[in-house]
Amino acid sequence: MSKKSRKKSSKTPSGSPTAKKKTLKTRASSQTKLAKTRRAPASKSAASIAKTASHGAASKQLNSSKSAAAAKVALAEGEKAPAFRLPRDGGDVVTLSDYAGRKLVLFFYPRADTPGCTREAIDFTRLADDFAKAGTAVLGISADPLKAQEKFRDKHKLGVPLISDEQHEMLEAYGAWGEKSMYGKSFLGILRTTILVGSDGKVARVWRNVRVDGHADQVLEAARSL
Repeated sequence: MSKKSRKKSSKTPSGSPTAKKKTLKTRASSQTKLAKTRRAPASKSAASIAKTASHGAASKQLNSSKSAAAAKVALAEGEKAPAFRLPRDGGDVVTLSDYAGRKLVLFFYPRADTPGCTREAIDFTRLADDFAKAGTAVLGISADPLKAQEKFRDKHKLGVPLISDEQHEMLEAYGAWGEKSMYGKSFLGILRTTILVGSDGKVARVWRNVRVDGHADQVLEAARSL
């Protein structure tokens, strides 16, 4: 037998058990690499979703002690209510001076169409006529854009004006913007807060870290007592 013949015969036949074993091993390796490639984006996406859920559309990460200090500023009872001029649902502009000589309730909520915020807005809507009889106007404020506020209003048939404060100016002035924490991370966001302004333009009552259930009724009683 020649050298050329011996070399050819030494090669493993494609149908032999050894060749099949090598083929299966190659396929398994390829499938493992493919699975890792597919898993990577999914993992990244999940982390991104968790971050978004933690911070919300109207929040940002707490990066410095300066931001934390600014977030702790709170409006006290007896102080003059800070002026504001912001857009509301429907495209109109609302200012504090629009309510001069009247009592005014400002309820600040974290995000439109979330469970707690929805219940709170519905409760204030339910009592809108009672507030009117008590000579008190009611405004809801969040950092949501106008389109989100209008969608929120239409979906739940809300009967109170909704203000959009995307730059957080009013939120900060009224102490409704501050440090929050979730899943072990700190960030700045909207603190559920309600302010009752008296007919003299001064802050009469402040509710912080509001619990939604029964809250609107408590505010109504406070407005009636002024």
